[in-house]
Amino acid sequence: MINLYISLYIKLFFLLTPFFVLSVFLSFIEGMDVHEQRKLAIRTMFSVLVIALILYFAGNPIFATLGITLDGFRIGAGGLLFLSAVSLVSGKRTKPEPDDDADVAVVPLAIPITVGPATIGTLLILGAELGGTTQKLIGAASLVTACLTVGVMLFIAPAIKRLIGTMGLSVLTKITGLVLSAMAAQIVFTGIKNFLG
Repeated sequence: MINLYISLYIKLFFLLTPFFVLSVFLSFIEGMDVHEQRKLAIRTMFSVLVIALILYFAGNPIFATLGITLDGFRIGAGGLLFLSAVSLVSGKRTKPEPDDDADVAVVPLAIPITVGPATIGTLLILGAELGGTTQKLIGAASLVTACLTVGVMLFIAPAIKRLIGTMGLSVLTKITGLVLSAMAAQIVFTGIKNFLG
């Protein structure tokens, strides 16, 4: 059970693209005082946490309602995740501009920067494929921990930037993209194998 928790935590942590989120967050907090920065970090973390948990538990009902098989969705979501990974590795993933009347903690920081289309698809799959109450709860605990870790990173964002610099953030974002591309391939291959089998 501990192994499952750790494995899911690592996957979910990278799925939330923490270093890209951190670099975007840093651009939003320029000119803010420390108190405002931390309030924004906490609001962003709670927004991500609520959205991610809703998606995680909504997988089976959504698939049942739409009549989509889990394996069919795996192939589609895996393709999206791969495109997201490519944009991270190539450095072409851009920062969406916030709406004037929107809370930047929700849009765009929580959606679509942290929980984008590829993340949504992967969370739906993860929630649907974990069978049994115990596994489901372990998955939820891993997701909560991953969201809290990203929240802590945002909370101490200026210190992290001083420690690793802009170049370090860029390198870690590209590494995240490589990890996500491997996850995408695994999801697609599992979908194809089950589909053909």
